[in-house]
Amino acid sequence: MQCNVGKKDKIARIILGVVFIGAGFAAGSWWGALGLIPLLTALAGWCPAYRLLGISSCSKPGKPRDARKFSGHSAG
Repeated sequence: MQCNVGKKDKIARIILGVVFIGAGFAAGSWWGALGLIPLLTALAGWCPAYRLLGISSCSKPGKPRDARKFSGHSAG
């Protein structure tokens, strides 16, 4: 499984999962179990729905995040 869930996406999924689970407990409902889906996909770093849709929020390996920092010019 190749990473397709990025850092910001993971944080959002963890928060969403915890909120759903907490709401399920507060309401006394099994619907809170749906919070396990975003929580588990965040912890795994992989989402099957993203795979089917060809989406990835992971940064590409080997590519600098900010091209200005790695332009190849020396600062000296």
